[in-house]
Amino acid sequence: MNYVFYIMTPLTLLYHSFFPFITRSMANTTDTELISPSNTRVGWIGTGVMGQSMCSHLIKAGYTLTVFNRTLSKAQPLLDMGAHLAQSPHHLASQSDVVFSIVGYPSDVRSVFLDPTSGALSGLRHGGILVDMTTSEPSLAAEISAAASSKHCFSIDAPVSGGDLGAKNGKLAIFAGGDESVVKRLSPLFALLGKVNYMGATGKGQFAKLANQITIASTMVGLVEGMVYAHKAGLDVGLFLEAISSGAAGSKSLDAHGSRILKRDFEPGFYVNHFVKDLGICLKECQNMGLALPGLALAQQLYLSLKAHGEGNLGTRALILALERLNNVSLQSTTVTSS
Repeated sequence: MNYVFYIMTPLTLLYHSFFPFITRSMANTTDTELISPSNTRVGWIGTGVMGQSMCSHLIKAGYTLTVFNRTLSKAQPLLDMGAHLAQSPHHLASQSDVVFSIVGYPSDVRSVFLDPTSGALSGLRHGGILVDMTTSEPSLAAEISAAASSKHCFSIDAPVSGGDLGAKNGKLAIFAGGDESVVKRLSPLFALLGKVNYMGATGKGQFAKLANQITIASTMVGLVEGMVYAHKAGLDVGLFLEAISSGAAGSKSLDAHGSRILKRDFEPGFYVNHFVKDLGICLKECQNMGLALPGLALAQQLYLSLKAHGEGNLGTRALILALERLNNVSLQSTTVTSS
C-alpha cells in the first residue's frame, strides 16, 4: 500500500490556522456554508439614523462588529453595546470579512471604499465582501465591483427602503445587485435587517432603489396636496386621513407620515438633503435614458425649495411646509384625530 504524505510548511500552517474565512471564500464563492457569528467578522461604515439601528440587530445576533463613523458620538451607543471602533475604513476592513456602508452621498461612498490609502478596499483581505447600502449611482456600483474584483474581493450594491422605522424594526426592503451567489451567502446578515430582493447584476440594486424613490416622491406630493386640499375645504384633516386609509388612497406613506405631519413631527427618518440627492441621481439617469418623468421633476423642485429655506436636515414629510408656503395656509392648528 502506498501512502502519500502532505508536508505543511510553517507559512502554510499559519495561513490555514488564522485565515479560514479566506480559504473558504477563495475556494468556492457558492459555498453552501452560511455566514454566521462564529465564522464572520462584520465591519460597518456609517452609524447615523439608519446605520445605528441596523448595526444593533447584528450585535444582538452575536456578530463581532467593528464600526467607523466620522462623528464619534453617533457611534457611541453601539460601542456601549459591545462594538469595536476603527480609526479609518482601511483599519475597519483589515479586521472584517464583510464590510457594509450606509453613508450620505456617492462621493462619501467613493471615499470610504476606494480611497487608495484610507479606503476599505485597501484593507480588505482576499475573499472579502463590500456591501454598499447607500442610495448611490449605478455607475459607481460598477466601478466598485471592478475594483473589488481586481483584488479578488466581491462587491454588492444593496440600497434599502423603509426609513428609520424599518431600520429599527428590521423590516427594510433591500434591493441587491451583483453576483447572486454572493447575495445568497450574505442572506443570514440581510435577514436581520429586512427582506432582500435580488434585482440582477451589479448596479441593478441601485436602479431598483432609484425607481423606489421616484414612486415615493410622487406619493408624498399626492399625500400633502390632499391634506392641504382637505384643510382648505374645512375638513378635519385627521378624520380625513383616517377615512382614506382603508380605501384606494391608503398607502404605507400615509400610514407612516400622515399623523406625524399633523403633529409637526419633522424629525428625520430620512433627510430632505439626502432625498434631494436621490432625486437628482434619478433625473441624471433619466437624461441618460432619454426618459421624461415630469412627476419626478416636480417633486425634486419642491424638495429643493425646502433645502433653499434651510430645512434640508428635516425629514421628508416636511414637504408639507413647501405646500403650505405655496398656498399661504398652515395645518398647524388642525385637530389631530387619528393616532
